[in-house]
Amino acid sequence: MTIPFKIWFNGKLRDSEDCKVHVQSHALHYGSSVFEGIRAYQTPQGTAFFRLDDHLERLFYSAAIYRIPIRYSHEELRQACLDTVRDAGLESAYIRPLVARGNCGLGVIPKDFGAVDISIMVDSWGAYLGEEGLKNGIRACITSWQRVAPNTIPTGAKAGGNYLSGQLIGFEAKDRGFDEGIALGHDGLLSEGAGENLFIIRQGRILTPPASASILGGITRDTVFSLASDLELEVVEQTLSREQLYGADEAFFTGTAVEVTPVRQVDHMTIGNGGCGPLTKRIQLAFFGLFKGTTPDQRGWLTYL
Repeated sequence: MTIPFKIWFNGKLRDSEDCKVHVQSHALHYGSSVFEGIRAYQTPQGTAFFRLDDHLERLFYSAAIYRIPIRYSHEELRQACLDTVRDAGLESAYIRPLVARGNCGLGVIPKDFGAVDISIMVDSWGAYLGEEGLKNGIRACITSWQRVAPNTIPTGAKAGGNYLSGQLIGFEAKDRGFDEGIALGHDGLLSEGAGENLFIIRQGRILTPPASASILGGITRDTVFSLASDLELEVVEQTLSREQLYGADEAFFTGTAVEVTPVRQVDHMTIGNGGCGPLTKRIQLAFFGLFKGTTPDQRGWLTYL
């Protein structure tokens, strides 16, 4: 589908049909791209980007790990994100910065390190797993596909190739009639969803797998740590078994796309009350309150257009 809005591509806003990459682009052959997903929300004070600088910092971090040079500064890409949303005229938007190795010759090691295409796309995007799922919870399953083991690829980098794993996890879940899949790590313990971080709640404590569990340390995940602290709720990073998920009082996913989405069922087993649990609801209200004006932005997370 062609994105109906202009795309910031290699330094300027262009019509989408003018944003072309070569079929020999390294990213197409070897998955050498890094990206971010950022949301801008309609707020009482106007359109606001959520944790824009944190997302861009991670973009530069991911690119550095894969030795992909970014020829624009943080400030230049920040301004480009603002300009692209402003040009689209969207009050709320999903923003996708992408840094991808271009036409630098065949071969796993690029022959021209400077051949890099950089783009920023925007579009309108609602609830990733549906409005009903956001309100009342989604159905998930543990899939047979595991997340990658340590010292294979860096899961802390948000790289395009990493999401091949997520596709397999998601495909299997859909084939089995579920909304989303959950993967175990190489050790058989809980890792994350196809593209989301996972939290469970047991006896009033919020538990989540640690960064070492082959997860992407999500920015929304980090946000939940702070909001839970504000609500005087305890969050603990620890290894978790699948039976701890089955026995949870509540569970939820987090991520830029999925926001804070309850998990009401796993592997045909009902979680808690079979809907959005009370503590999950409190986290949800605090999160969306940032954009409705009911939760104070104490940490400067919002950047207004």
